[in-house]
Amino acid sequence: MRCFLPIPIAFVAASIGLQPTPVQARDYPFCIKGDNYESPVGDCSFDTYQQCLEAAFGRHAFCDRNPFFAAARRPVPTAPKKPVGQR
Repeated sequence: MRCFLPIPIAFVAASIGLQPTPVQARDYPFCIKGDNYESPVGDCSFDTYQQCLEAAFGRHAFCDRNPFFAAARRPVPTAPKKPVGQR
C-alpha cells in the first residue's frame, strides 16, 4: 500500500504550479467584438487600440473599449469632510 502514496503527492505538488495567480489576471482596455464572439463584451485581451485593429482586420469584427476596464478606474465619490470643531 505504501507504493501508491507518492503518486497522489506528486500529482498535488505538480498541480500547485498550474494555479493562476493574481499577477496573471488583469484587465485590458480594448475588446474585439463581432460575429465570431459569443460574449457581448467580446475578447478583451488587447493593450492598445492598434493591436485590436490588427486582429480585427479582414474579419467581421470591430474594436471597442472594455467597459469593465473603464469602470474600474473611475474615482469613487466621497462625502465632503466637515472641518474639525464645527457642527
